[in-house]
Amino acid sequence: MRARMALKLAGIEVEIREISLREKPAHMLQVSPKATVPVLVLQDDLGNSQVIAESLDIMVFAFKNHALGVNMHEACRALVSENDSNFKQALDCYKYPERFPSKTQTQHRADGEVFLQKLEGLLNQQPYLLSGEPSMADMAIFPFIRQFAAVDSAWFAGEGNDEGVPYPKLKVWLDCWLNSELFKSIMTKNPTFVG
Repeated sequence: MRARMALKLAGIEVEIREISLREKPAHMLQVSPKATVPVLVLQDDLGNSQVIAESLDIMVFAFKNHALGVNMHEACRALVSENDSNFKQALDCYKYPERFPSKTQTQHRADGEVFLQKLEGLLNQQPYLLSGEPSMADMAIFPFIRQFAAVDSAWFAGEGNDEGVPYPKLKVWLDCWLNSELFKSIMTKNPTFVG
């Protein structure tokens, strides 16, 4: 999702191929032995190929080469790194507590909330994570917050909670991204590629 958003924002035309991870097409395995998604295959005028097989690397490519030369500064890099490591691990445990029975789902959620609290603190200072304008960090982190909020949407919305929404600024930020034209434009479903 974040790779698609960055490519769209940068105006890079790509052919989207939805694949079934249970039945990975031979072409995908040829270009990416790691066999994970996303995979961006670039070809130059001479027919030489370059494969970028990590969503964050695709974002960096899109921003650096096509979107006004934006680079990830240290604060952006640190925040995205924390998202992609500690928070992503807590998110997986929260989404699939049966796979991680050492803690309850509520305890796994509390582990993830450490990062949510950090984001809420940042959003108390400005409308986006690192400034008054959206940055690469916002776009890189948004899909994971979307997943976290969806695990128990009633809890995230503050339903039945006497104290209301647990992360009001983060909820506004998330709703802003969910309702953005950029997000809506990349959410079209494509047929599964079998070639």
